[in-house]
Amino acid sequence: MPVTDIWTYLSEGPLVWLTATILAYMVGDALFRASGGRPLVNPVLIAIVLLSALLLSTGTAYGTYFEGAQFVHFLLGPSTVALALPLFENRRHVMRTALPMAVALVAGSLVSMLLGLGIGWVLGLRGISLLSLGPKSATSPIAIGVAEQIGAAPSLTAALVILTGIFGAVTVTPLFNLLRVRDYRARGFAAGAITSGIGTARALQVNPTAGAFAGVGMGLNALFTALAAPYVIPWIFG
Repeated sequence: MPVTDIWTYLSEGPLVWLTATILAYMVGDALFRASGGRPLVNPVLIAIVLLSALLLSTGTAYGTYFEGAQFVHFLLGPSTVALALPLFENRRHVMRTALPMAVALVAGSLVSMLLGLGIGWVLGLRGISLLSLGPKSATSPIAIGVAEQIGAAPSLTAALVILTGIFGAVTVTPLFNLLRVRDYRARGFAAGAITSGIGTARALQVNPTAGAFAGVGMGLNALFTALAAPYVIPWIFG
């Protein structure tokens, strides 16, 4: 049997793409550890590059891939809930800084939302493409739901959430160091609120306190975005 026929048969099975996803991330994580934890060597970014190259080289449709790898997508929910553990361990720190976090949340969420829309408008984006930028800083399940409410493209919004998360995970640590932000509570909260799950994972790698506050930032930003975006974005373009 020709190799191409064997691949066509195997690629239809869900186990192949689930295995490929796990292996791609394992390669990315190994490279990340070998680099000494450098932000540019982001495991998620490496996994995306490897999987994209595999899909392109084999001519596999994304729908076929997602059908096999959707179990990984399902794990997004439990992994988000698991962030409650570092939050609980640092609950006293969180309670002492509740008011500053509330102010930072509203300011950060609105600026992120409006700045993304403004840049998209300047660059010539219009219609669905522009609207899809609005909820990009919320975690994927919330961002997709908001996108459906405001008439944007959920799939495009999901891709923008991932890109925002990867870009944030790569840049936040050098940026905070450059700005001389030393407080890991502020660093973590900002990373989680703006870069969702990927940025939160990076914060956990850097410091436990930063990870706890990143989880808080991610959860609160998701809640604020879900409540505010369906009203703010249509009002801007109404």
